[in-house]
Order: sequence, then structure tokens, then C-alpha cells
Amino acid sequence: MTTQYWLVKSEPDAYAWTDLVRDGQTAWTGVRNYAARIHLNTMRPGDRVLFYESMTTKAVVGTAEVTRAAFPDTTADEPGWVAVELKAGPALAHPVTLTAVKADPALAKMTLLRISRLSVQPVLRAEFDRILKLGK
Repeated sequence: MTTQYWLVKSEPDAYAWTDLVRDGQTAWTGVRNYAARIHLNTMRPGDRVLFYESMTTKAVVGTAEVTRAAFPDTTADEPGWVAVELKAGPALAHPVTLTAVKADPALAKMTLLRISRLSVQPVLRAEFDRILKLGK
């Protein structure tokens, strides 16, 4: 199966990159958007993930890997909502800010720029690689 690439967004005061690093892995729960749920259901173990801190940081700060495919989200009050398990990967040496993403022509079509509020979104391999390069 081919590796897929994703971006997950979190508010640092809710669950920061440092929390994922401390925990090592986590169930990515609490997603209550139907489009994001479709993406969670599509994620597979081995898929690569960019971790974006929204609100104050507004930057991709690290990477993660999907270690468990979609399973019922125990924080949901109704059926159908799912979570995936993420394992912390390397941090970026330099966070890639939203401003930097907007300024880079290679990233002009990223979902992050088109549907900015979507908390789980697909990323093209070229976009993923470009973010990593910018973050070195």
C-alpha cells in the first residue's frame, strides 16, 4: 500500500507538539468535522503526518506517523466519530510558519491555504517534502 501524507492541526493550549513528544503517541480524538472524519477513516499505519500548531504558533512544528487506523473515538457522544493513533516523529529544526507556506509557490495549492479550518487534511508528497526542506 502506498504511503499517504496528512496534516493535523491542534491548538497548542489543547494539545501541543510538546505534548505528543512527551507522550510518544496518542489517540487523535475529538475531531467533529465530517470532512476531517473522512480523512481519518482513510489514514493507514505508516502514513506520514505534519503536525501544525494553530492559533498562536501558526506553524508546522513536527512530524508524526499513523500507527493505528481509524477506531471509535471514545470522546464522542454519538456513534460514527473516529480517531487514529499517532506516534511522534522528528521535530522540524525550524517551524514552517503559515506566512512561509503562503509565500512559497510550491505550496500555493495546499489544503491548508484553501480550507484553513479543516483539522485533518491531505497533503501531497511534494508538499510534505517541501515543508520538511523548509524546516531544516
